[in-house]
Amino acid sequence: MRFPHLGLLLLHIGTSGTAADLDRLPIQYATAEPNNVVSKLERRLKSDKTALKADDEHGYLPALLKALDVPLSSQLLVFSKTSLQRSRIGPKTPRALYFNDDVTIGYCRQGDVLEIAAADANLGTVFYTIDQNPAKGGKLTRQTESCLICHASSSNQGFPGYLIRSVSADHTGELVLSRGGKRVDHTTPIEDRWGGWYVTGTGGKQSHQGNQIVGGWSWADPDKPLDTSNVTDLKPYFTVANYLTPHSDLVALMVLEHQNETQNRIIRAGFQTRIALHEQAELNKAFGEPATQRNEGITRRIHWACEPVVQYLLFSEEAKLTEAVVGTSAFASEFAARGPFDSQKRSLREFDLKSRLFRYPMSYLIYSKLFEGLPAEAKERVYLRLWEVLTGKDESKEFHHLSKVDRQNILEILRETKPGLPKYW
Repeated sequence: MRFPHLGLLLLHIGTSGTAADLDRLPIQYATAEPNNVVSKLERRLKSDKTALKADDEHGYLPALLKALDVPLSSQLLVFSKTSLQRSRIGPKTPRALYFNDDVTIGYCRQGDVLEIAAADANLGTVFYTIDQNPAKGGKLTRQTESCLICHASSSNQGFPGYLIRSVSADHTGELVLSRGGKRVDHTTPIEDRWGGWYVTGTGGKQSHQGNQIVGGWSWADPDKPLDTSNVTDLKPYFTVANYLTPHSDLVALMVLEHQNETQNRIIRAGFQTRIALHEQAELNKAFGEPATQRNEGITRRIHWACEPVVQYLLFSEEAKLTEAVVGTSAFASEFAARGPFDSQKRSLREFDLKSRLFRYPMSYLIYSKLFEGLPAEAKERVYLRLWEVLTGKDESKEFHHLSKVDRQNILEILRETKPGLPKYW
């Protein structure tokens, strides 16, 4: 697999109307040293003078999942041709995704490379590949151009992030563009989700776009309507034995959708805050002002960048479930068991799955390395806004979905489980 020079220039148009090149200070995306779980693995492999071991069937995938502590139960399968190795993807050979809080790994059957996206506190999302040819020794290669064509496009406001879409695909996996598509996160109604994806799990009468192709499946009985929204066995669709598990778990997919957009908003807030503070420092230097001087416009920009994070962490505009949903793998139980738990055994990872995703509508990603890596000015603002909402000082419409009990429960859980909270909490 070759990645020709594409000369991609990453630009963000800020509230000031000026363009900031993310390959320059203060970001320096292409040249700055990454600091994420994959870069740490890379350093560890080099220092130990060891290598990942290739599997005859799946290449370096099993070894990489183990090395990065990514659970098999997180497996998701997408059959639309919407990624780098599109020629390898189709309804009979879906692309597999595996994830945890810090990293997502993409695998194509007989693909040239494994694709990796790692959450990085300084650089947002950092992309890597591993050549599946054992002769190459499982070397990790950072990608600073090819992956960004989609992942740092206007869909992500010019920042390197994540992208999940619901599309219409035909029997080859090609997109039927006349039918359009939709960006998906936890605000997307269930009926609009998962086009181009395999989905295993049940949700009663709630319909979705998963497990469908334009024109229908040739093997389906034309006299019996096919319930593609409550599929628990994918064997009729493709050879599931070719993959590490037979699942594409509904609950795992809902979690990934929430996680990716949360990470995108944290990344944008971090970049926008750093850019604003860098501009302030340049102004202070030019006009001989104290280094601590900050004008009101810069402060407003930081506040503006952080508000979407606050709203998404608290599940504003989350699409409601009308019936209970159940996955098919061990994902839900394994995910919930990770905690952390407070003294009453409550956790932000505890699922609801009856009317909403989680029992306590506050994102577990507040514990993530990505959140911890926010600039202090941004983190201080997010903490203040969360405290205002959870204590009832802010009861604006964006947070009407939070009951008094919700707010109190979340406040109590965070006080016990989240290190570094401000003293006023």
